[in-house]
Amino acid sequence: MDNDKRNRDMMDDDLYEELDEEELYDLVEQERQKALARSREATNQKPRRPFPKWLFWLIAAVMVLNVASLIPRTFSIPTIDFLMTSAKLSTQDDIQAYKKAVVVIETDESRGTGFSISADGTIITNHHVIEGEDSVTVAFPEEGLFTGEVVATYPSVDLAVLHVDEEALPYLELAKQTSFEAGAEQVYFIGNPIRFNSIANEGKVIDYTDLNGWDRPVIMMEAPVYRGNSGSPVISQDGRVIGVVFATLHHDDYGRVGLFIPIDYYHTYHVS
Repeated sequence: MDNDKRNRDMMDDDLYEELDEEELYDLVEQERQKALARSREATNQKPRRPFPKWLFWLIAAVMVLNVASLIPRTFSIPTIDFLMTSAKLSTQDDIQAYKKAVVVIETDESRGTGFSISADGTIITNHHVIEGEDSVTVAFPEEGLFTGEVVATYPSVDLAVLHVDEEALPYLELAKQTSFEAGAEQVYFIGNPIRFNSIANEGKVIDYTDLNGWDRPVIMMEAPVYRGNSGSPVISQDGRVIGVVFATLHHDDYGRVGLFIPIDYYHTYHVS
């Protein structure tokens, strides 16, 4: 068991992208402070003369532009792109419906994604999102907060099942098996990356790949997956869940890719 845990930790270090959002926000704050310092220096150069109002507004505008110009460098163009893509996709009726069933899952030490698969409160997420917990906080976009009890865990395929004591919840339909056309299948996925909630995005399924320490293959997709997307449903064009996002990988041939667990593994391991 200890060996398995060490192997999983090594896998997590290799696969899960370390995106330090606190540092990004600190950079914005540092730039703001620099702008404030520059404005103070400007006002102290000639202290005996009245400070013109037009100059005050000019400095304020420069400060705003300074921070605005930093945002693309801070959050990176890909990050801004996925937000724009989400805004565009979210105008679609089907995406709006899918979003209602995708939840935020929080513990004292982690934050991730999950999704409802039944009206009576069955939720799928990753094992690493809820690891070591008996219950977690589950937030639906419209229904609000609930306590989710951990009812089953499958560490070998990084899946977990929760239950929320509620009825008439929105939910997603599961595919009976994961099927796709390698290199061509377009899919959607919805999750809570970085500090954002309910972000919809799209990607292209590449193919299966083997991972060190895993007995079963997982699937690569060309898609903007970030920390917090763990547990996001991967949804096919016909509106059924074919997998669960759990990691990223820097692949020799494809570059940075998202990884998802085929929904077949849930059907194999979880027998109601």
